[in-house]
Amino acid sequence: MKLLLKISYLGTHYCGYQVQTNGATVQQKMNQATEAVFGFPCDVVGCSRTDSGVHANEFCLTVAKKGEASLDFSIPMDKIPTALNCRLPADISVLEARPVSDEFHARYDVKYKEYVYRIWNGKSKNPFLADRALFPSSPITKKGIGSMNEAAKWFVGTHDFASYMATGSKIKDTVRTVLYADVTEEENIITFRVAADGFLYNMVRIMTGTLLDVARGALLPSDITDITVSKDRRRAGATAPAHGLYLNRVSYEAYERRNEDGILEVCD
Repeated sequence: MKLLLKISYLGTHYCGYQVQTNGATVQQKMNQATEAVFGFPCDVVGCSRTDSGVHANEFCLTVAKKGEASLDFSIPMDKIPTALNCRLPADISVLEARPVSDEFHARYDVKYKEYVYRIWNGKSKNPFLADRALFPSSPITKKGIGSMNEAAKWFVGTHDFASYMATGSKIKDTVRTVLYADVTEEENIITFRVAADGFLYNMVRIMTGTLLDVARGALLPSDITDITVSKDRRRAGATAPAHGLYLNRVSYEAYERRNEDGILEVCD
């Protein structure tokens, strides 16, 4: 048996999720907390590798005993989140815990992930969203937000997303399936929401930068198709800052939606 944890964290003070030699990471803190609670070093495997400064409303990871195929946890399952939270910093929280099979893999068994990117659209800066949302140099108009939403729809589908991958990335297979994408505004916060079966390095942040170009009128919504087909990083927008990005949802179940005819479609 393995333990599957659902956690959330504020990434401001961390060099991403993955253990690094140059600073504190979320995985490092989880390694320390699980060893303190269970009394032995644990193998902690995450569902993704969020970058420095990126946050997570929902992040999943598995815990197992190093060197052992299966593990029985003596602590009652409903008590594990509290036990771990007592040993974690205030900016990391364990939301729930449940047992999974030894064969379960936190990363490779993910069916799709949803990210959100938040933009503060008020006339003045918001001190309570410092390091938690992008503050553009000037507010985005209602027309600009509508254009962003129209442009986001062009991301949906199975495409080669090389244009939205960080320069220098070593990934060769750049085809991904975007399940849905939209842009909304509520109480001065613009939210770009996108879900896919996988993401390239900096993909959502580059998508966001491209949508901001659309909002400013530098690009038309329909230009997204040409940028995508070009597979040329130079055609897309700038990489938006990390602090506006959140891993919002991780699903191990297939995505289901109804098409225009009302027929249920399952996306593996």
